[in-house]
Amino acid sequence: MPKMKTNSSAKKRFRLTGTGKIARKNAYKSHILTKMSTKRKRNLGQTSMVSAADMGNVKRMLAIGK
Repeated sequence: MPKMKTNSSAKKRFRLTGTGKIARKNAYKSHILTKMSTKRKRNLGQTSMVSAADMGNVKRMLAIGK
């Protein structure tokens, strides 16, 4: 059976942490930022973890596991 191909867009957007979780960037940080508060923009700049509901789809795109 051939190897699984990694989804090219997914490998640019997600990364695997040391504990096996998948980190992602937050949305809503690209444009029209003048109406947002400074605190909200600052918190959107931090990375988040992928939720458990989406973990299977992301792992499939990244060809991790089965």
